[in-house]
Amino acid sequence: MSEHEPSSRRRLQIWMVVNGLILAVISGWLLKPSITDLPNPTATFSAKASQAPATPPVPTMAEIMSWSGQRFGLSTPDVPWSSVRFEELSGSAGARPTMIMNFTKWTEEFRPDVVTRSYELGAIPIISWEPWAGIDKGTSQPAYALSKIENGDFDPYITRFATAVRDAKWPVAIRFAHEMNGNWYPWSERRSGNEEGEYVRAWRHVHDIFTTVGATNTIWLWSPNILRPVPDVSLSPLYPGDMYVDWVGLVGYAVPERTAAPVFEPTLTALSTVTRKPILITETGVLPSSRAANWIKDFFQWLPKHPEVVGFVWFEYSKAEGGTQDWRFTATPGSTNAFRAGITNLELAPAPAGTRSG
Repeated sequence: MSEHEPSSRRRLQIWMVVNGLILAVISGWLLKPSITDLPNPTATFSAKASQAPATPPVPTMAEIMSWSGQRFGLSTPDVPWSSVRFEELSGSAGARPTMIMNFTKWTEEFRPDVVTRSYELGAIPIISWEPWAGIDKGTSQPAYALSKIENGDFDPYITRFATAVRDAKWPVAIRFAHEMNGNWYPWSERRSGNEEGEYVRAWRHVHDIFTTVGATNTIWLWSPNILRPVPDVSLSPLYPGDMYVDWVGLVGYAVPERTAAPVFEPTLTALSTVTRKPILITETGVLPSSRAANWIKDFFQWLPKHPEVVGFVWFEYSKAEGGTQDWRFTATPGSTNAFRAGITNLELAPAPAGTRSG
């Protein structure tokens, strides 16, 4: 073997490699499909994106609080879980409710589905959050005394609840310990061993926990009863203060009254000396009688005359469903017709922006 043979062999190997690369390039060019035959990654992604359901934007607190028009709410046993029942009541009312209120006692945890289902129906959830074990345990329940709330006995529960509200993201109205000026609930300062001043301190303690965990999506709803059954109880010492309240609620039912004014106006006058916060009638109804339809008609004529009242929640409960009376506007055809006729004359607030309602 000559001394030049290894060099020749290397040149041959290099030549074969180069030719192989040239052939591969030529083959690739000849076999390359037209650009129109290739899938368009951008077009494919855009098509998929357009087919995916858009996530509705979460309405801000500012949007909800700045609504113009009357807010129409309902409280009834099957809603928001039954969309069929919601649609039935919307049809009977002649309008879709934009608020849904239900009740949670302190033996129960926060239910995220209350929030999601309410917003799917186009309504703000109002949770009446009741510090007791339920009506069957009586009107005095020292286990839930205001002092225990204030002193931190329930902090783990309150913190869990507040954290869950925060994580729900959507605005949630909390009506904590309503009708505190009455004597028929354990959180009254005249029950459960409670003392004067403890209601406000308990309220502020609960509010502060929500603030600490960052539950800034909470609308705080302070909701006394009308003065008629408790004329000797002053509202001012029970008010937590404007820094702790967003809406003032008001509970009032027509029993002997023939018109709306005597039901609500004495309490509205008293509230005007306590705060200028917007007022929401959080429970109302009329005692079934031959006068019920006329009272409903008058109620809808009375509402626009009071711009401080920004809405109402009708208590759509029969006695069998937990009402002290049959307060339903659907109790009789006359009441239903009066409701439909009356609400059509109101300028109603819209559903929350970004909800999934159809």
